[in-house]
Amino acid sequence: MPREPASLGATRRRAYEASAVISVLAGLALAMALVVHFGLSEVGAALRAVGGLGLVAISAMHLIASAAMGLGWWAVAGGRQATAGPGTFIWGRVMRDAGSDVLPLSQVVGFVLGARAITLHGVSAVVAAATTVVDVTLELGSQLAYTALGLALLLQLRPGTQFVVPGFIGLGVAIAVVAAFVVAQRSGAHLLDHLSARLARDWLDSVAATAGALQAEIQKAYARRAGAWGCFLAHFVAWIGVATQVWLALQLMGTPLSFGSILVIESLVYAIRSAAFFVPNAIGVQEAAYVVLGAGFG
Repeated sequence: MPREPASLGATRRRAYEASAVISVLAGLALAMALVVHFGLSEVGAALRAVGGLGLVAISAMHLIASAAMGLGWWAVAGGRQATAGPGTFIWGRVMRDAGSDVLPLSQVVGFVLGARAITLHGVSAVVAAATTVVDVTLELGSQLAYTALGLALLLQLRPGTQFVVPGFIGLGVAIAVVAAFVVAQRSGAHLLDHLSARLARDWLDSVAATAGALQAEIQKAYARRAGAWGCFLAHFVAWIGVATQVWLALQLMGTPLSFGSILVIESLVYAIRSAAFFVPNAIGVQEAAYVVLGAGFG
């Protein structure tokens, strides 16, 4: 496969890094502006209301959701027939999320760390890269189902809201895009072959595999129907778990909302977060979405 000139690649990397830094700084500025606008003392009081034990409980719920997502990755990698146990994939998932949250300047840094983590426990680099592609795709699909559930509840709770129509339009477009990507993965399209090989080279520089080997592993992952559906459902359960985590946090802060309202807010916030993929870790965008959507529910 021909490689691009080193100088061109370096220029592109510098341009990406510069844009990422600008996006992060802009997001941080927006987040800080929101905190100042709503009052440092009020924000501090809310954090104190949660308390140490509350923080431990919220963190434990987050780990449970991460474990569910790790089990989904394990399922799509073969489940009991996988070359590593469920604990390995749960650890890989925790590393993936940690990388995405702590090092947000790269969109794929979490995928890198997660894939590398499971290769250290006996999973081949080809399988790690291929199952990451499939797992991320199925996670996005489960998020669309989660957003659809949120929009349905929004229509029931706030039938006159202005978010319903654009929300369903955006959902339809997203479903079409994800469906096209799944078809491309399963059909072995040349573009996907090129993309998979490029990802493998960027994520796992030690991988000695062709695009054909990666495509074969992707096909195997989708051929395991039970594993694919198990992955989808595990991620959907994890999304519900995230909403439960927010419900608990608001209860501890003395601002209780019904679980249905929180599910609506969370599903739409994460949909907006995904749409703002060009902002590393959606810094600032997520906070602004919480303000706008939360205001609609008092």
